[in-house]
Amino acid sequence: MASRVLRRGVTAAVVVSALGVLLAGQVQAAPSASPPPDSTPYPSIDPSDEPLPERTIPDERFAPVDKPGPALEVPTDKLEAALQCTGNTAESSRGVVLFVPGTTVTPRDNFSWNWFPAMDKLGRPYCSVTLPNNAMSDAQVSAEYVVHAIRTIHRISGQKVDVLGHSQGGTEPRFALRFWPDLRPMVDDYIAFGATNHGSLSVNALCPPVVGCAPALWQQTLNSGYIQAMNSRQETFPGISYTNIYTRTDEFVQPNLDDSGTSSLHGGGGDITNVALQDICPADVANEHIAVGTYAPSAYALAMDALDHEGPAQPERIDRTVCGQVFMPGVNPLQFASNYTATASTIAQQLTLAPRVTTEPELKPYTLAD
Repeated sequence: MASRVLRRGVTAAVVVSALGVLLAGQVQAAPSASPPPDSTPYPSIDPSDEPLPERTIPDERFAPVDKPGPALEVPTDKLEAALQCTGNTAESSRGVVLFVPGTTVTPRDNFSWNWFPAMDKLGRPYCSVTLPNNAMSDAQVSAEYVVHAIRTIHRISGQKVDVLGHSQGGTEPRFALRFWPDLRPMVDDYIAFGATNHGSLSVNALCPPVVGCAPALWQQTLNSGYIQAMNSRQETFPGISYTNIYTRTDEFVQPNLDDSGTSSLHGGGGDITNVALQDICPADVANEHIAVGTYAPSAYALAMDALDHEGPAQPERIDRTVCGQVFMPGVNPLQFASNYTATASTIAQQLTLAPRVTTEPELKPYTLAD
């Protein structure tokens, strides 16, 4: 019980502080480890307070889904340096997992204290891709790193690739699959934690007029040009299993109250499961945006269910005893507070100090029909 209280206290306090740093536009003191009142554990954004930008680019303006992808513009040496794989990648008879980090962080921040140790213990091969400038730059450029990673892993292993992404790390793979159709036969599972698949109303509040925000944040605002391009014509593709895991108490990715929210996908021919952590553990309201992709045991159980079975995760297969667990495998309870705080501090620092622009980056020409 003590460890669960510690987890909730550190989680809520650090995340609220990280969001507050950006909204205030200044660096704040280190957060307290004591939890806020149970009635208001997470910051909320009233849609009426933040008018959404009007963007009405019809699907016909975007490239057909079978249009061949363009040549990559990022130099090959940079693409290769960004991809790191375990030594058993070429020897495995099962799919290699590619980890794609979220906005503001690197694979080390996002996965080294949770998923990587868990995969090591299982002896499963995995790779990770480091996105430019802590994934704060143009997400269209970051997508090229994912394109190269999927092609390379498929070539080395001879197996289909399982892609696992957190937050923005869920969009680059989908953008890559949308505009580089040669990747689709190379991917088996797409698994995303709290992905900004349709943009986030909360991110709109992080990009105020005049002050602006980082390019990747603009692209994750609700209904951005990047979001419309990624979702144009069809959201999923046949032959790929899509598991979209989200939490209803996500403070950064909203709306996400049900499977009509931003993270969930629909149509297009892919095999889809959209599932909230609270569908597995109804009383679990402590798991917020960072938690869903780093230590939530129910999220881990769903992801592993997808990796270990044909098709996407099936919630009915999840053993509900997971609801009594505090951390996913791979998390060291004695080091959790320091690891989590370090990750949250990196997020706060990047949100506060990263260079800002006042408009969303222009869509690349290859995304358009003409």
